[in-house]
Amino acid sequence: MDEYLRGIADDFLRYWAVYCSIPVVAALIGYVTKLVAIRMMFQPLNFTGLRLRGKPFLGWQGIVPKRAARMASIACDTMTQQLVTPREVVERLDPERIAKEIERPLLAATEEIVTDIAAEYQPGLWEALPERVRRLVVRRVQAEAPKMVAAVMDAIKNDVESVFDLKDMVVTSLVKDKALLNRIFQEAGHKEFRFIARSGLLFGGQIGIVQMVVWLAFRVPLIMPLFGLFIGWFTDWLALKMIFRPKEPTRYLGLFEWQGLFIKRRAEVSEAYAELIAREIITPHNVIEAVLRGPFSDKVVTLIQRQVDAELAKQTSFAKPLVVMAIGSRRYQEMKARIADQVMARLPETLHYIEDYAEDAMDIRNTLVSKMKQLDADEFEGLLRPAFQQDEWILILTGALLGAACGELQVQLVLHLTT
Repeated sequence: MDEYLRGIADDFLRYWAVYCSIPVVAALIGYVTKLVAIRMMFQPLNFTGLRLRGKPFLGWQGIVPKRAARMASIACDTMTQQLVTPREVVERLDPERIAKEIERPLLAATEEIVTDIAAEYQPGLWEALPERVRRLVVRRVQAEAPKMVAAVMDAIKNDVESVFDLKDMVVTSLVKDKALLNRIFQEAGHKEFRFIARSGLLFGGQIGIVQMVVWLAFRVPLIMPLFGLFIGWFTDWLALKMIFRPKEPTRYLGLFEWQGLFIKRRAEVSEAYAELIAREIITPHNVIEAVLRGPFSDKVVTLIQRQVDAELAKQTSFAKPLVVMAIGSRRYQEMKARIADQVMARLPETLHYIEDYAEDAMDIRNTLVSKMKQLDADEFEGLLRPAFQQDEWILILTGALLGAACGELQVQLVLHLTT
């Protein structure tokens, strides 16, 4: 036994540089496999590789962009069910303030709409009217236009769920812009991803010391790839666990305390997450587009048509029979619909002027920060966990296989240098 141990010691002293490289290589295996795993989560945005009959066959697409619809839906469920509702987004907007903010561009748009519609449905009559009379008609409509917009906004606020699909807006934005979807997870968890990579160095190096001792004792070629496989698998698994577990600060072996890194960073994550959502997704521009162009936009058109009808009835009640007689009942209905369409077409451009006011009024960022701080540990974990859970086994398996391959290269090198 003493002779056996002496032989191991002599061998180590003779090739100490080679053997000391084993923990170093193990640490690098742990680090590199983590970098590859993190990259595979987000890149490439689109499938890269071979296709068979037009379908992906052999290649890779980042897990998050590949599952964009599902990832966006999960992120959106947390966002819309626990953080902010459609009513909270819209109810802070003051219809009268909106009407005042857009008054100037609305007046210009109204004049064009009145002129175009009148010229279209009664070309001879409109051109024949004296300029003073035409200006009077335009001014009367302009005087009522802001009130009409305010009334439409009031109607939207009173029945916001039926005209504004917040989840559809968020999911559509994220599926269309996969890079933005990546950024949600990357910015929320950037320190966690950095921890995963660095933990590979630490855990890999420690396991590498054990690997070196086992190699010195047995010198079995299978040891290196098996340890490489274990390093790639175990360090991935442990790093993922340490990000989310334990949920409460826990002391281990009486020496050190640990809490899941993501849970511990709640305040910091809340700030970054809310900033990104408010800046890129739930913006006044996107909300306006979702209301006017989203799946419920037909209901908004109906609201506008109803308001147009009410305004026409109020403004032309004495002349309505004459108008109907002049252009016909069907043409009168078409005219109302045409006015509503023109108003609808101009609203996105016109409402652009309220975006600064709306951003301050909606205050999405502070609302999200406040709500996120009220989430329990399980709910808060749901902000980042989906990025890891979906096809997580692929990442761990890839790390294990890369580790095994590196271990095989390592054993060939060690055998070459020590024989």
